[in-house]
Amino acid sequence: MGEFDTYIMGRVKILIFIFLNALTGVASSQVKVRLFANRLPESAVFTVISGRYDVAFINGENIQVSKNDAVIILRFKGKIAVKVRNSAGYIADSVFFTGLTGKDSFSLRINGPAPAQQNYSGDLYCFDDLDTFVLINNCDTDDYIAGVVKAEGGSGKNKEYFKTQAVLARTYMYKYFDKHMSDRFSVCDNTHCQAFNGISDDTLINLASLETRGLVITDKDSMLIMSAFHSNCGGETSSSGDVWLTAKPYLKKVNDPYCFSSKNAVWEKKVILSDWCALLNKSGYSGMADDPLAFKFIQKSRMREYMAGSFTMPLNTIRTELALRSTFFSVVPGKDFLILRGRGYGHGVGLCQEGAMEMAARGFNFREIIDFYYAGVSIRDVKNAVILSEKQ
Repeated sequence: MGEFDTYIMGRVKILIFIFLNALTGVASSQVKVRLFANRLPESAVFTVISGRYDVAFINGENIQVSKNDAVIILRFKGKIAVKVRNSAGYIADSVFFTGLTGKDSFSLRINGPAPAQQNYSGDLYCFDDLDTFVLINNCDTDDYIAGVVKAEGGSGKNKEYFKTQAVLARTYMYKYFDKHMSDRFSVCDNTHCQAFNGISDDTLINLASLETRGLVITDKDSMLIMSAFHSNCGGETSSSGDVWLTAKPYLKKVNDPYCFSSKNAVWEKKVILSDWCALLNKSGYSGMADDPLAFKFIQKSRMREYMAGSFTMPLNTIRTELALRSTFFSVVPGKDFLILRGRGYGHGVGLCQEGAMEMAARGFNFREIIDFYYAGVSIRDVKNAVILSEKQ
């Protein structure tokens, strides 16, 4: 075997190792989700909804709690303090709530500046960390996917849309499964990862998750795609290269006739002329400032930059500065103001949720919907996908 052949075989072995390691280590039936990740809870109340839980402390002590039993969880001098019913309190570095029946669920209420309460299935792990304590839910991936679909898409939609969103959510979960590995969990429950507000009580969503179990989206090399989506594209999606630093061949511009009549298809915002000029001046504009006509801008198809004469400015910058729904807008002059007439809601890359909802209502199935928005992809079982580390 020559030097080149040896090199190629070595690379193949490395890829095979990564592939097998990914399948055995990542394609799991359980996922660890950090709960209330964007809040700083001061205390929490764990209440058993169904089943029975073992509450174990790192020092070896443990107790058991059953339906309707409540457990108070507090931070105390860098540790976790736990109080159950009328029993004595416990203090430990960390606490594990482990379901014992296989059909265990609990409610978790957090107290503090932003109180909230949600219901979850599976287990819970708590430990103190700097300014708060961390709450990690170890749950079944099907329960997690259904919860994400409920949080990201809402209820009352066609089942084929829910199946579409479930496949997108599952693809994201496995692609970024080790995103927070160093923090002892896989994903968080806010939009930094995917929105997750606990278990879904929507029968149709739960069924959609089960009927697509294990299915993910891959590119031509069998690698998991970046399953980007947004609320409404305004009739045309964006190429990922026009919005982000990296262009993906499957995230191309798509003309979308399905979302025009949806609630987020069009929007309008009035901007005082002096405010508009001040915004442009920060990016180096030095042209006319008293003539609204100088700022007229027509965007019939998605563009990357706003133009006023020879001046250009990234549309993403304008969207961020003015908190606009999208970058897909035209500028119409008024007397001493400008009207921004926009289309769509969100970054515009990948699947248009409201377009997908309409496609499902018209009889398209989830495979057809995914093929419409993502170019050259395949839908396959995650066991047959290549999963590599995709930390962000």
